[in-house]
Amino acid sequence: MVNGRLAVDGAELYYEVRGAGPALLMISGAGGDAGYYSAIAEDLADAFTVITYDRRGNSRSTGRTGTPTTLGEQTADAHAAIAALADGRALVFGSSAGAIIGLTLAATHPEAVSGLIAHEPPAVNVLPDGDPARAFFPELAAAYAEGGAPAAGRRFARGVRGEGTYRWPDELWKRFLGNQDHLFTAEWPAFAAFLPDEEALRSAPFPIILSAGNEDRGTYYARPSIEIAHRIGAPWAEFPGIHMEYLRNPAPFAAAVRVLATQLRGPVGWAR
Repeated sequence: MVNGRLAVDGAELYYEVRGAGPALLMISGAGGDAGYYSAIAEDLADAFTVITYDRRGNSRSTGRTGTPTTLGEQTADAHAAIAALADGRALVFGSSAGAIIGLTLAATHPEAVSGLIAHEPPAVNVLPDGDPARAFFPELAAAYAEGGAPAAGRRFARGVRGEGTYRWPDELWKRFLGNQDHLFTAEWPAFAAFLPDEEALRSAPFPIILSAGNEDRGTYYARPSIEIAHRIGAPWAEFPGIHMEYLRNPAPFAAAVRVLATQLRGPVGWAR
């Protein structure tokens, strides 16, 4: 594994690169830490050049300004990582908020993406009016306003199936706790407002796959993937496990990523 720091507009991004082969950029969700993907990156490094990074303002990256972070900034950072570390084009995997960033990147910088796997984007605004899941972001914002990061973090964890049933790596957990205020103050508004650019995604010149875990059926963060896939005419795939199966049981999750990423890199790609 090689690590380093990449200068972007207003921040320096900590990154890690493993392996050789086609470039695969992995974008993390809430907490923004490259360490979410360390185990599966090791598993995939025999077939891909796996690029992970701490998103701006999180963990070992800089850029925490106390002002809101826009999706434009998040996607510009991912684009810069692809330009600097992947010769300008990469497969992209994003989970949770990372899938929101991946979908935005695919819509705004299609020249940089050769294929996208968007795993469980919590894009609750695509759900029907009146769906209780659409209250998720406002409820968490209210919990943060009332009780700060501990209250919002507990509420968040209670809503994610399987959390509390396995142990996070100690250093990753410590970094995540240090990122919570940044998540709920700087990043939350952009994720809460997200709606996919359906026209751009339908016309993307590369394959897009939406996905969710087989233990997450019916959750607020799994159902939007099905709706988005339907709206843009993309395939939907079921992954093993829970929202963060890449931490709980990385080997089968990495195997699922390997299969889909290999198909995306195939001579004809994935039919849409």
